[in-house]
Amino acid sequence: MIGYVTLGTNDLSRAGKFYDALLAEIGGKRFMEMERNIAWSNGGAGLAVCKPFDGKAATAGNGMMVALSVDSKDKVAALHRKALELGGKDEGAPGPRGTSGFYAAYFRDLDGNKLCAFVVG
Repeated sequence: MIGYVTLGTNDLSRAGKFYDALLAEIGGKRFMEMERNIAWSNGGAGLAVCKPFDGKAATAGNGMMVALSVDSKDKVAALHRKALELGGKDEGAPGPRGTSGFYAAYFRDLDGNKLCAFVVG
């Protein structure tokens, strides 16, 4: 259903380095790079960062979050750990959420965008 998600950034180079390292943890590679944006994919839906088209400052959307689906609790923990190593901020350590087998960790990137790494089962 979702083709890709785009997050705003005020520093494309810095965001590119953050996501190169973070998404490499789950096989993500750059598949598009232009003057105003960079996009990654691991064969599924893509994730992109861009400088806003309107020329205004990028801001993190309150209540907006990107969830990255992985195939193990170890990968949830690895993504969370990598995000923090890269300067991201902790928004919730890896662990079970609810009673449905949902296991997740939450963090913010260098521009304040909220992400989640999760696995079900």
